[in-house]
Amino acid sequence: MIELTGAVSERDMVEQHLDTMDLERERGITIKAQAVRLAFPSRDGNEYQLNLIDTPGHVDFSFEVSRSLAACEAAVLLIDASQGIQAQTMANVYLALENDLVLIPAINKIDMPNAEPERVAAEMVDTFGFSEDEMLWVSGKTGEGVEDLLERIVELTPPPVGDFEEPLQALVFDSKYDSFKGVVTYVRVLDGAIKARDRAKFMGSDAQGEVLEVGYFSPTVMQAPEGLRVGEVGYVATGIKEVSDVMVGDTMTLVKEPALEPRIKYQEQKPMVFTGLYPSDANDYVELREALGKLRLNDAALVFEPESSSALGFGFRCGFLGLLHMEVVQERLEREYELELITTAPSVEFQVMLNDGEIIYVENPSKLPERRDYAEILEPWVDLSIIVPAAYYGNVMELVTKKRGVFKRMEYLQTQAAGSGNGTMSGSMNGAGRNARVMLEYEAPLSAILVDFHDMLKSATQGYASMDYQASGYREASMVKLDILVNHEEVDALSSIVHSSEAEVTGRMLASKLKELIPRQMFAVPIQASVGSKIVARTNVKALRKNVLAKCYGGDVTRKRKLLERQKAGKKRRAKMVGSVEVPQEAFMAVLQLRN
Repeated sequence: MIELTGAVSERDMVEQHLDTMDLERERGITIKAQAVRLAFPSRDGNEYQLNLIDTPGHVDFSFEVSRSLAACEAAVLLIDASQGIQAQTMANVYLALENDLVLIPAINKIDMPNAEPERVAAEMVDTFGFSEDEMLWVSGKTGEGVEDLLERIVELTPPPVGDFEEPLQALVFDSKYDSFKGVVTYVRVLDGAIKARDRAKFMGSDAQGEVLEVGYFSPTVMQAPEGLRVGEVGYVATGIKEVSDVMVGDTMTLVKEPALEPRIKYQEQKPMVFTGLYPSDANDYVELREALGKLRLNDAALVFEPESSSALGFGFRCGFLGLLHMEVVQERLEREYELELITTAPSVEFQVMLNDGEIIYVENPSKLPERRDYAEILEPWVDLSIIVPAAYYGNVMELVTKKRGVFKRMEYLQTQAAGSGNGTMSGSMNGAGRNARVMLEYEAPLSAILVDFHDMLKSATQGYASMDYQASGYREASMVKLDILVNHEEVDALSSIVHSSEAEVTGRMLASKLKELIPRQMFAVPIQASVGSKIVARTNVKALRKNVLAKCYGGDVTRKRKLLERQKAGKKRRAKMVGSVEVPQEAFMAVLQLRN
């Protein structure tokens, strides 16, 4: 689209043009939603201004999608012609329908050798209720069908609704921090207009700042001398230096003529995964705090609060939408802010009902009360959707059952290539064809699918499965706190809350792995895994042995025995004197990989 509208010359065009982060290019995924303005000369003789937002597809970045949809009138539903409907596609379609957006279906990558646009079109007709003549077949690589897609966008997208004469209301759908311009907000103007030198105010925080610069998202020209007016999308450099004063989802207005109430409010998304981030060097704590504050401007789904650990010192407890989201934030902190971090094992947020009836939320294992102080623990569950070729659904069922999943229903997705008369799939494999795909729906505990489930799912289905999940509530579970003791001292950063049926196995795995990673001392170091006062696993790091007999070239055996006894007594004294054993960073990373 960018190339076709001439926004960027062919010489300046690069692959993944809107993916500006190195991390996005390396992984081949979109992490941040990116906005762009294009001028499209239509076949009807008019030139239209298109404000487009490229959104991520992974379930961990669904908040980026929901924020973008709130600022739009229509959405192009791009489906891969070789893979068909994915589980996250279903979730994003429902999000678009909740926002009353016009859906424009398009089947992409039709130039691929294994593309099956007819099958995918049949799936979309059966799943979403589109008609066959609504389908557009396009190729982002060759440009085939892209102009028709632009024409369809102009034809079906309703014009922006708003009033130029009304007080300014600009929805903040993203933001970033600039050391010279302060907080730079990305806005969609719902009413009124804004220009440089206006004094802006945020309705949620009451923060004010003088607008330094106003512009729009074009690959070539960025500034808008006349400002932004109703219906337009762009950025506003506020000059505000305090990052906590600006929140994504807030509404910007003008001090001289403020709006009374915001027209649109975001529904904040609760984090589902929690982990501790600690600087390797304790002196970097302030830098880490500032980096997290600036990163939160650019990633509204990130939440954090200070915490401390006896093993790791001072750090932050951070909440994420998923494990990939956590990995991306960690890498961005290390790359963009040059920090060295230690990450503790991820956990979920549990509901703990105390004996007096009070309910508390615990996402850090060290904050779990003693067993005698609470009546029950409830863990979060999710509605899990998996779309997989029919040949692999048995493997998926076995995998999810091992993760304590509860089966809800199974549905075959229609495919005319399957060979059935009207393309509708029956509930059995007879006549379904080798290309049939199945959507499986389960209820599963979030903690069980948190760490390695996605990789195991891909392995069980040779990479063909896709998954999506939505929080469904809390259920009572037999959860226990698993503590790791090194040299009889608890390492709080290695503690976790696990299901009672998995405590012993997990404890053995962790103790075995720590035995390999903790360096040997001059005395034996016991490594124990305990649930309460019960030790469920134990191993020892063998002591280093100095050859005290090297100086003995003969003589009576009693002399050698005397030296060995003296060494043995010295090791006992040293084990009592040295109360702590340093746990290397690799141990925390190994624990992270071994969970579940």
